[in-house]
Amino acid sequence: MARVRISKTAIGAHHMLDVSGGHRLHIEQAGQGVDALVLHGGPGSGCRPGHYELFDLDRYRVTLMDQRGCGRSRPLASETLVALDHNTTSDLIADIEAVRIHYGVEAWVLFGGSWGSTLAMAYAQAHPEKVKAMVLAGVATTAARDLQWLYGDVGAMFPEAYADFCAHLPEIDPDARHTAERVAAYHAALRDPSRAQAAADAWCAWETGIFGGTIHDPGSRMADPAFRLGFARIVTHYFTHGGWLEDDAILRRVDRMAQISCQMIHSRFDPSCPLRGPWELAQVWPQAHLEILGGTTHSALDEEMRTRIRAATDALIV
Repeated sequence: MARVRISKTAIGAHHMLDVSGGHRLHIEQAGQGVDALVLHGGPGSGCRPGHYELFDLDRYRVTLMDQRGCGRSRPLASETLVALDHNTTSDLIADIEAVRIHYGVEAWVLFGGSWGSTLAMAYAQAHPEKVKAMVLAGVATTAARDLQWLYGDVGAMFPEAYADFCAHLPEIDPDARHTAERVAAYHAALRDPSRAQAAADAWCAWETGIFGGTIHDPGSRMADPAFRLGFARIVTHYFTHGGWLEDDAILRRVDRMAQISCQMIHSRFDPSCPLRGPWELAQVWPQAHLEILGGTTHSALDEEMRTRIRAATDALIV
């Protein structure tokens, strides 16, 4: 039986839910009406209060769930490598079910951004009857070719940042053909206490650099060394293992969620996730619609993306 501790805030209720493998999930809820679940990106970025703005809280009861090892869930990957144990995509799918059952939700509207869109689709393919509809932004399928793009090929567009990203691990050939080796080497360095923080800083400098940002921006969560360490550990933990998904599984198994309505919102020049992924999904998913924005917006909380997501969630409530 899951144990819950509840405290009230001005926004909503905060809960800690015990799940498998010694993990405790932090969950928030606000609003009333149709149940919706937010699946954050990263993996390892955690939820933020701004995610509530993606929904009309007079018409939705919104659940925010910090995935294993991050946010206010425990244990934290920034503090202990134990947080990476029992931390796979299958575990996260089981967590979503545990949360759904705990709150007596028959079926959700799912929102997923970036990695969260992969998780939303993986959950929908495993439990299609539990999903009413989906809104996905900055859509990622976590296919091998997309990881190759993000940590290798896109370096051709950002040669300065890519040179620094590669220079941190000089033992790995900087050629983009060695991307998988580089991700695995970062993963190993992040598990070594003597190397972990420096590796996290280099990894996150790359993650922010392709969007023109910096880990030294005081307004960014990346300015916190602990956040950088936890984030980099979880990202490399997942991506070294291909997200624990068979390559291109999301696209190849689209028939399992074919009857679920989905609005995908994606920027044409998103440097993180190529438009190819959601475009291919839209060609074979009868109930999916792809809205293409201009520019490079990726985050669900950027103004243009937030506006379009809110329009999509509003449209689901007639």
